[in-house]
Amino acid sequence: MISFVVPAFNEEASIARTLAALQEAATSLAEPFEILVVDDASSDRTAGIAEHCGARVIAVSHRHIAATRNAGARAARGELLLFVDADTLVNSAVVRAAVAAMRAGAVGGGALVSFDEPIPAWARRVLVLLRFTMRTLRWAAGCFLFCTRAGFDAVGGFDQRFYGAEEIVMSRALKRVGRFVVLRESVVSSGRKMRMHSGREILATIGGLVAGGRRSLRDRRALDHWYRPRREDPAADPRRRSA
Repeated sequence: MISFVVPAFNEEASIARTLAALQEAATSLAEPFEILVVDDASSDRTAGIAEHCGARVIAVSHRHIAATRNAGARAARGELLLFVDADTLVNSAVVRAAVAAMRAGAVGGGALVSFDEPIPAWARRVLVLLRFTMRTLRWAAGCFLFCTRAGFDAVGGFDQRFYGAEEIVMSRALKRVGRFVVLRESVVSSGRKMRMHSGREILATIGGLVAGGRRSLRDRRALDHWYRPRREDPAADPRRRSA
């Protein structure tokens, strides 16, 4: 069985589209699958929408992305695990490629990432660098990572000592136990953080993480932009988008 694990916190605006895309992509494989939404203490209608869309909802209260993904994996029944963020759209090509890679012996992997529009000019330049880095170093983006159940168990899942860059830590751990691939196929993730925060804010956060090293990635306060983002996406309001 294939298990799709979707961590979610206050994603009522995105979750239905994400689940519809997953359902369509998974159905095209013509084999058993399940979709789990791990609702991490949402205060909006995320859980209700997910249930209405046919997903199995697991309620947790971690506010810690690594722990939330691990909770979903523990509840999943599949031998192939695909972790997809609640604001990310997959297609049948990328899901088919991920499953084929694992069936061919890969322990896990990721895919290239694009962001929905509009995104600022500085973000476009960052995206080029991001895609190059991911393919060169074979790192999965946090919005889409897949692995076998055996690989997940072998590395102990996502390292819960980290509040950020946990997907990079996971990628490196999986590479130590088997073949890890970055697919040529792409997923589309939300560019809302790049719309909500200025380039200066993002660079300041990254600079602080670089200066603090691995220790800062274990400090939730250093990742405030990720854990307590401004939820109002300017792209949702045409007046703000054109301002």
